[in-house]
Amino acid sequence: MTRLLHGRVNAAIWLALGTVYVVWGSTYLAIAVAVRTLPPFLMSSVRFLLAGAVLYAWSRRRGAPAPTPRQWVAAAGLGFALLLVGNGGIAWAEQRVESGVAALLVATTPLWLALLDRVFFGTRLSLRALAGIGAGLVGVAFLVGGGGTIDLLGSTVILLASLAWAAGSLSSRHPSNPVQPSLAAGMQMLTAGALLSVVGLSAGELGRVHVDQISGASIAAFTYLVVVGSLITYTAYTWLLRSPAPAALVGTYAYVNPIVAVALGALVLSEPFGARTVLAGIAIVVAVVLSVETRCRPGSLVAGIAEPAPNRVGRSVVRDRPVATLPPLVHLRPPSLA
Repeated sequence: MTRLLHGRVNAAIWLALGTVYVVWGSTYLAIAVAVRTLPPFLMSSVRFLLAGAVLYAWSRRRGAPAPTPRQWVAAAGLGFALLLVGNGGIAWAEQRVESGVAALLVATTPLWLALLDRVFFGTRLSLRALAGIGAGLVGVAFLVGGGGTIDLLGSTVILLASLAWAAGSLSSRHPSNPVQPSLAAGMQMLTAGALLSVVGLSAGELGRVHVDQISGASIAAFTYLVVVGSLITYTAYTWLLRSPAPAALVGTYAYVNPIVAVALGALVLSEPFGARTVLAGIAIVVAVVLSVETRCRPGSLVAGIAEPAPNRVGRSVVRDRPVATLPPLVHLRPPSLA
């Protein structure tokens, strides 16, 4: 494989990608610990309201223009798909499904994304990309098969959450989204936080909150999700999407995150781990290598922002504005996506 990038930019990309690999892999564990004594929807609501407020205030202080009502509506739509259905669904499901299994099911997001992109936008997958997805799914099948009985309802919710994330990622091409990534992210988090609070209150979660029963571990996990998962790593990921890193390289976190999640689940929560997991891990690493070799660029998908990109990925026009066509493996963070 020819060298992708050089110098300090190369080092920065790998540092950001390593952060996404490890931190977003660990958020499945953090969610599992948080929802032990915190209700999933209200926990997610407060998480995104806090993180969104910080990102929004920081962006406005740095000179980002005030969003228009149309941009708030677009952010609410993306927040609904990506963070309410996506993240909220996974947080709820992790009450029934082990954190490692949840991460493995979320690894189906590239498949959903490729399918939707093919059906609605006519994007064709290369044989190498198909091979990478296939190898990743083989690894997922091995891991799921070695995890014992899996809750059907929880698993279904996670798969639907992954589908919602893929659909939301594709819809983020719309040009009405703010150009500033941190502003767009903050708006999506704020609107999703408000929607999650409505869902949580409607589900009666407030009545199940007992302050004296909230564990220190859940509070620590919640803090980790807000500061490290939502602020630091989300920022690193949106920077990656704007960097010269190939889209397929950025997308490899979808296969690496499950390895990290399964390992942490086994070490911290004593979730099942055996030879089957090792074999599955090998299959997933092969998928990563195949994906890295697929030469694509991140293009227009930047935290729900459509914007110009080089001609290497093709071009289309949305309202007289040049927008790069989205490579099939590019997607925003699948829930724990977190």
